[in-house]
Amino acid sequence: MVRIAKKTDPRRLEELKKKIHDERYLAMAISKIAQDLTLNIHREE
Repeated sequence: MVRIAKKTDPRRLEELKKKIHDERYLAMAISKIAQDLTLNIHREE
C-alpha cells in the first residue's frame, strides 16, 4: 500500500533529494529496508 504524505516538510524533502545521490546513504537505506523485510518475513512464519 502506498501512503501519500499530507503535509510535506520542504526542508526534509530537500535533504532527501541531496542524500539520494550519496552512495553511502543509499547503501544504509537499502540495508535497513532489507533488515525490516527480513524481520517481518520471520514474524509471519
